[in-house]
Amino acid sequence: MVDISGSALFITGGAQGIGLGIARAFAAAGARIALADIDGARLKAARRELSVLAGEVEAFELDVRDRDAFARVADAAEERLGPITVLCNNAGVGTAVPPSQLSYELWDHVLGINLGGVVNGLQTFLPRMLGRGRPAQIVNVASGAGLVASDKFLYVASKFAVVGLSESLRQHRELAERGIGVTVVCPGFVRTEIMANSLKHEPGNPCTPASQDPATEARDRIFERYGLSPDVVGEQVLRAVQENRLYVHPDRMLAGPIHERTRDLLEAMPSGTERDRQIAAIFEREIMPVVRSAPPSEPE
Repeated sequence: MVDISGSALFITGGAQGIGLGIARAFAAAGARIALADIDGARLKAARRELSVLAGEVEAFELDVRDRDAFARVADAAEERLGPITVLCNNAGVGTAVPPSQLSYELWDHVLGINLGGVVNGLQTFLPRMLGRGRPAQIVNVASGAGLVASDKFLYVASKFAVVGLSESLRQHRELAERGIGVTVVCPGFVRTEIMANSLKHEPGNPCTPASQDPATEARDRIFERYGLSPDVVGEQVLRAVQENRLYVHPDRMLAGPIHERTRDLLEAMPSGTERDRQIAAIFEREIMPVVRSAPPSEPE
């Protein structure tokens, strides 16, 4: 498990919302902080705030879709703070565009940030973590929408992908044997400005102010009244990393829908047959021993 005090955290989308809440929690626990965010003004403000809590805070303006920039920022962060011990892929955008207004540009925008940003973070830092052979943690911020679908299908697709990617990485023996844990965060109602901020960068959007957009305004009212503080989520993420837990559910809002989805999946399956039992036995007898005994590959 990762010793947070004295470790180095790299977090995307770290200047606001859940990202800033996570950064605050880790800074208060003694971590060195590398903030990355596309919003330069908020980045400067967040760095000033966190400098009171943490001994070392670095800030980097970054579009998580830019792989070359990601590599440059990673090099600079590790040069100033030392090896990154905790990677938090948090940057994300929301969208509520209906099917009739879809475009390839919008697909690329949302998937490029919500999924591509996670991929770029992993591909930038995971080889470094594997090569060092020290305990480390990968934290991917998904959403409750990555567990139970709503009609926001583009956002849902990106978040289901992040949950599946995280669960699969967590199972990989190569990471486990080298002390690299994986955590996926699935928040529901949290007081953030994700939709208002997303509108500013959404392709083809006239950037209507939230005060003139009834849907965004209504959502913000609900989240402001009932949503959790990002700082609460940050503390939960900190504890999950300290305990190497896979899931972070900030509340039980989706307990019912998750039960319903699981029930529907199970009810859609046919009744068990002798063939099913035979295949399960063969898999456990012949496949799993190979998986469990396979040595981890050596890093290049």
